Amino acid sequence: MSAPHSRPQCDQTAAWSALREQFERIGCKLDLRDAFRRDPGRFETFSQEAPHVFADLSKNLIDTQSEALLMELARECGVEYHRDAMFAGNVINNTEQRAVKHWLLRSPKGASADPDAVLVHATLDAMLAYAEQVRADAAITDVVNIGIGGSDLGPQMAVLALDSFVLPGKRFHFVSNVDGHELAAVLRTLRPQSTLFLVASKTFTTIETMTNARSARAWFEAQGGRDVARHFAALTTNVAAAREFGITTTFGFWDWVGGRYSMWSSIGLSIAIATGASAFRELLAGAHEMDRHFASAPLERNLPARLGLLDVWNRNFHGFASRSIAPYHSALRRLPAYLQQLEMESNGKRVDADGLALTQASAPVLWGEPGTNGQHAYFQLLHQGTDRVPVEFIAVKTPSHSLPKHHELLLANALAQAQALMQGKPDEGGHKDFPGNRPSTFLLLDRLTPASLGALVALHEHRVFVSGSVWGINSFDQWGVELGKVLAKDIAGRLASGDVAGLDTSTAGLLRRLADPSA
Repeated sequence: MSAPHSRPQCDQTAAWSALREQFERIGCKLDLRDAFRRDPGRFETFSQEAPHVFADLSKNLIDTQSEALLMELARECGVEYHRDAMFAGNVINNTEQRAVKHWLLRSPKGASADPDAVLVHATLDAMLAYAEQVRADAAITDVVNIGIGGSDLGPQMAVLALDSFVLPGKRFHFVSNVDGHELAAVLRTLRPQSTLFLVASKTFTTIETMTNARSARAWFEAQGGRDVARHFAALTTNVAAAREFGITTTFGFWDWVGGRYSMWSSIGLSIAIATGASAFRELLAGAHEMDRHFASAPLERNLPARLGLLDVWNRNFHGFASRSIAPYHSALRRLPAYLQQLEMESNGKRVDADGLALTQASAPVLWGEPGTNGQHAYFQLLHQGTDRVPVEFIAVKTPSHSLPKHHELLLANALAQAQALMQGKPDEGGHKDFPGNRPSTFLLLDRLTPASLGALVALHEHRVFVSGSVWGINSFDQWGVELGKVLAKDIAGRLASGDVAGLDTSTAGLLRRLADPSA
């Protein structure tokens, strides 16, 4: 099945008009408490099993007719064609003229006829062999991943999430911020002879990453380190630049791997060193299972599709401008930050793939913290604030620790918060009034393992694809991050020279104050 040449704008479809009518007639008035009273089977209707993930969507402000119309919207917008074009390796990143094949990184050996599959597995095998070599090297006690964006968020999130699988005796550090305080704080804890630095930059030119890498090398040499080639490895396609830096061990990847989809590639070397080759392959396998589900399940029982279409319903019809991510597992504490980049960098666009201005809102703002900490921070707003914010609870049935009572209490809190958001509690005095009828989704894993984490992340990747496809967005470019980079280079020179010519008065005033030591 090939992609249509031009996808219709979503609000020009018959399904969109029907959805608008349905929302005004029923959707905007839906009360979850009444909905559950009227329909004893609501939980079964709006919940489903997918690979490694069980999802309960029943506490969302949606009814069966609205979901059926959303499925029609997806078909009218060519979501299935667009999905099949991605899995066929077609050029769907049209602004950069690239295919989008992060799914190929987790396809088992021999399972794909794609011509890049052989290179993918050759690189994977070499990377995992190196990871095992580092794991067996007792002299290396610390591994420092230096990257930014997708070269940091994915590996850091996964290493933390899989803490119970991490090799004892090695510590893992992640440096991304160009703010020297971050690198300096890490370096204070290291010894050069026992540290391995991983420099993650596709082009080996990313300014934050290379600034940190050069400073790390300068520290290494100043502390008596003599063998850069042994203590530095590069995750890059620019082998020549890495060699000039002093690095001889490099692992590459391809231009069809976007940064926020790159943890499955050699960018995941820190994950492989932390958890081992077998666990890394399980991570890939879990993601591949979700890929197959997304590629083959009918839309009505396709979890990424149902979630992505629910996101369209919440954003464009209910007008919800943000979504809170609440993982009830401390090891998933960096998941909200990872999902922020995945969704907001992918779908934070104001024009469609043809460059035409969107006539509907696109990605919401994602934010969150792990439970139960979030309950004592921002849940006040969720329960009693003036805005309704959909919440996504993520819980794990079986813990990896053996401390009594803790996990039972954690799960009780997750269930209770979702229940309280829906049910509310009236109070005549006002201050203790909980309006309720506030939507949430509940995602449940049996255990937090490499396979279930892989499936969970792939689920979110494909969900973002679905909503972006409905909006007609190219979810795989990120031009919005470029302007600030260009201006920063100009201003960096001005901070040294004090030149403010041509600047607006605010920037000029701040620059003078920063450049003048007496100010």
